Amino acid sequence: MVNVIGLGYIGLPTALMLASHGIEVVGTDYNNDIVALLRSGKTSFKEKGLDELYKKAVEANIKFTNEYQITDIYIIAVPTPYDKFTKKVDPCYVITAIKSVLDVCPKGATIVIESTVSPGTIDKYVRPTITEVGFEIGKDIHLVHAPERIIPGNMIYELIHNNRTVGADDIVVGEQIKNLYSSFCQGEIVVTDIRTAEMTKVVENTYRAVNIAFANELAKICRYDGLDVYEIIKICNMHPRVNILQPGPGVGGHCISVDPWFLVGDYPHLAKVIDESMKTNDGMPDFVLNRIYEIMQENNLTDFSRVGLYGLTYKENVDDMRESPTLQLLESQKRHLSKGLKVYDPFVVQDVVENQYHNLDEFLDGIDLVVIMVAHDEIKNRLDILKEKIVFDTRHIYKGDCYSL
Repeated sequence: MVNVIGLGYIGLPTALMLASHGIEVVGTDYNNDIVALLRSGKTSFKEKGLDELYKKAVEANIKFTNEYQITDIYIIAVPTPYDKFTKKVDPCYVITAIKSVLDVCPKGATIVIESTVSPGTIDKYVRPTITEVGFEIGKDIHLVHAPERIIPGNMIYELIHNNRTVGADDIVVGEQIKNLYSSFCQGEIVVTDIRTAEMTKVVENTYRAVNIAFANELAKICRYDGLDVYEIIKICNMHPRVNILQPGPGVGGHCISVDPWFLVGDYPHLAKVIDESMKTNDGMPDFVLNRIYEIMQENNLTDFSRVGLYGLTYKENVDDMRESPTLQLLESQKRHLSKGLKVYDPFVVQDVVENQYHNLDEFLDGIDLVVIMVAHDEIKNRLDILKEKIVFDTRHIYKGDCYSL
């Protein structure tokens, strides 16, 4: 049996995938509401294919509980935030989960950490936590780091098809965990040491963050000099060794907007490019807000209540708002003492900000300037309804006359 600890964006799909492929699974979460919801037959967030996977897992007899189980394999998939001042990883949730596992696990158990951590976190925090209670690592407890590699909006497909990395102290234990993931993963699974696994996951997200920052900086340069950044990127990407990503209003989610800071926090005198790249990305919501001011001035708009932000989530077609550029922009707006911006997102059904709408037509009726912050399919399929509006498109999806980054 496998006990999956943490039933959020990573733990739940992993638990359901294992269960639906013949592995006995118990999912554990400290949050009573999440456990109750899963027991009632509902999933706790929206994701393409998740409800169907949930049904298969329930048919295979997956269980959900607040209690840690006595078993041989534990998969820990709890959040790993970072300290916004030091930029270092905060391992508190991982350590709490480890301690709870150690309270019940038998000797010889394997603890697999899926949570993304900075290089050296397992040596610095996890190993001491285990040895302090008298367990010998490699004998009483086996440690593995198998960082997830999936993205909201395409989790189910990527769980099956993406390559994976398994870091382990013992190659035999690493191969055992590789076989466990092979029950559903069709991608290549590489077995390596733990520190290498820690570093590779963070480096993957850092590479993407730096690439996005280059595109964002290029957008600012092109804006300054009256050039079309999208045309320039398109032409540059025709070169066989160039692949510039698209600029945007900021970077959200719990990976690209967070993981690179781990390297900045741990290697402050070395991670200079990474540090500047993250500052560039973090500055994009302010850049967008300043563009809104410029566009309002150009069109003689003085009332912020006539401006609407389309999209609250951090990416298209998901309900995940973690580190959302729109939320960052709204916070920045408060600091600028301007109020009244209207907001709408088809995937956010609860009120989370002021002046939030839950109907697209009602949202559009009350505004003159619409700012496309997220490229949900809903708006991509109905772009014609914006033809009477002033459009500021930060996602490069609108085909008519509009303002861009």
